[in-house]
Amino acid sequence: MARAKLLPIVLLLAARGSWVGCAPGPDEGAASAASASAADARLQRATTLDDYHPWTPYTDVAAWRERARRVREQILVAAGLWPLPPAEPLEAVIHGAVDRGDYTVEKVFFQSYPGFYVTGNLYRPKSAPPPSGKRPAVLSPHGHWQNGRFFERDEAAAKKEIAGGGEKTMEGARYPLQARCAMLARLGCVVFHYDMVGYADSKQIGHTQGFRDAEAELRMQSALGLQTYDSIRALDFLSGLPDVDPARIAVTGASGGGTQTFILCGIDDRPAVAFPAVMVSTAMQGGCVCENATLLRVNTGNIEIAALMAPRPLGMTGANDWTIDIERKGLPELKVLYTALGVPDLVDAKCFPNFDHNYNQVSRERMYTWVNRHLKLGHPEPVEEKPFEPIPPKELSVFDAAHPLPSKAVDSGRLRRWMSDASDRQIAELAPKDAATLAAYRAVIGGALRAIVNSELPDAAHLDVRATKAGAEGTSGTSEEWLIIRKGSGDTVPATWAEPKSWKGQVVVWVEGSDAAPADSRFAAVREEAARRGAAFLTPRVYLSAKTGAHFPIDAGRHKDYCGFTYGYNRTPLANRVHDVLSAVGAARAHPGTHTVHLVGVGEAGLWVLLAKGLAGDAVARVIAERPAFDFSDVKDVNDLRFLPGGVKYGGWGGFAALSAPGELWLGGEGEPPPALRAAYRAAGAEGRLRLGWKDQSAEAIAAGLLQ
Repeated sequence: MARAKLLPIVLLLAARGSWVGCAPGPDEGAASAASASAADARLQRATTLDDYHPWTPYTDVAAWRERARRVREQILVAAGLWPLPPAEPLEAVIHGAVDRGDYTVEKVFFQSYPGFYVTGNLYRPKSAPPPSGKRPAVLSPHGHWQNGRFFERDEAAAKKEIAGGGEKTMEGARYPLQARCAMLARLGCVVFHYDMVGYADSKQIGHTQGFRDAEAELRMQSALGLQTYDSIRALDFLSGLPDVDPARIAVTGASGGGTQTFILCGIDDRPAVAFPAVMVSTAMQGGCVCENATLLRVNTGNIEIAALMAPRPLGMTGANDWTIDIERKGLPELKVLYTALGVPDLVDAKCFPNFDHNYNQVSRERMYTWVNRHLKLGHPEPVEEKPFEPIPPKELSVFDAAHPLPSKAVDSGRLRRWMSDASDRQIAELAPKDAATLAAYRAVIGGALRAIVNSELPDAAHLDVRATKAGAEGTSGTSEEWLIIRKGSGDTVPATWAEPKSWKGQVVVWVEGSDAAPADSRFAAVREEAARRGAAFLTPRVYLSAKTGAHFPIDAGRHKDYCGFTYGYNRTPLANRVHDVLSAVGAARAHPGTHTVHLVGVGEAGLWVLLAKGLAGDAVARVIAERPAFDFSDVKDVNDLRFLPGGVKYGGWGGFAALSAPGELWLGGEGEPPPALRAAYRAAGAEGRLRLGWKDQSAEAIAAGLLQ
């Protein structure tokens, strides 16, 4: 960073005497922090699902591929599917075929998780199969229509749909969900129309229920995650049918089914074609618990998630709802990306503003044409829907006297226990034993931490560091007040830079918690000794750690119902603190003259520093951190400032601290380290770099170890 970046200096302070201890006094620090808080966008209001969520498209293909990988990783972590659970046998049951002349409708149920059943109907063409014997297929989630797969309008409402031009036949108007499946089957596709959790035959867990407490969040268990895994397993079922070509599968749904469509297609490469209807937009992102999850849309949104389909064909529709602007907000940006990938014609959207939120015949026919073209079905275009004979909803039910819900069916409590046990086994199996397994551990746990914190170490190009106050030289050095700003975000960190006259390039990023005092009183002496040895200090006042009266804003209307409405669009307070530590490390590294950066975490900041080191890698040379006085399993409230989504799933703070290996880490406090931490250093061949406790160490020895 050029020295000019620290100018203009707006106020020259009187000399403050000795350099050691030249951090601002209580009144001055509070005033400075209060001013910074006023500028910090994160303290003004929470981002909500109702905000404007634009997306800047990528034209650099390599940059997009890396970004797409990160966003997929974020979705999988948010859904509790990083890593994917073990794929248990589906044990599919298909029965009760109803013949409709040119297609049949069968009843299906199978396990996604042991004892949890996905239910739906399988539509199969009766036309002669292609020479390969394999047909194209369509996976169809239904969305939030009343009773889902069993949706049925009364005649008065159906006549209104016809009068408005959205439907042409009474059958299509009364049974629009059946209409699309029947028509796709007549076009030659095998169609699986399946239930959302809590709808139609899926009654084991109520819709939106079972996953809204702190324990679920700490283990990344959610309604969205369950529904997403159901979709993955539905794709497993459909692609595994003997008469289905797994390379020619489309996915389409509307509203909440549209959300399931683009989430599934974003994380799974198998769908060849996607058509999410009336859901992709820069406006409202999805109002149901099943469409939201902690971490899911932090620094991203539905347009970018839909973009993960690229370069595969992506068609969309809009209506007189939150998708009304899709042709001018969303589609142009997606066109830029698809053009960069060389396939500009493989993305399209059409809004029908004369219709309210729908998947009516007008929209369905646009979808049929899209699927016909890109699955190469060979029918003349545009494709028009044919009349069909609907099946009374009660006759679509998959369970009957001969085929009851299996006795091993589970409720949410038993399902969550299975999920937790399976996840614990997966994480335990990742325990590093050598360099290769350490790399695998870092890929999973490091990827999870990156998504949980939603941050990375910034370089100079992504920081704006401003000196706001400067002190004249004291007897030992100089200091100045900084604002460290992440460009493009409004995230602002006030900090103090203290530089000794004898500085030779080592910087200690010194992070103190909001505790009244550190647990170990020697820290003051360690700092003084390190300063005497010529270290510069950068002391950030991270998010909510200063007593300024600031508070963490939430989506007040929804947060009490489900914290994912807040944490799905905003970092948690703890993640913001780690984010700020990374900003400080980036600023220290970019400062002219810096050659080595170390991290010290005092009091509760020990945890923040350990997490930051896991993301900063070897950009930080040495770390001294007070051992956390708790683990995430102790957190019982999602409003606790120590709350970290996934904190239990990924092995507690020790699991994340293990990412420090093979870097030098001095961990204060008593007791054995968590097993994952010791295992990582052993696997890295760096056991000597993990130093435990300092009960018998002097401040001079600790400072010497830091600056060796």
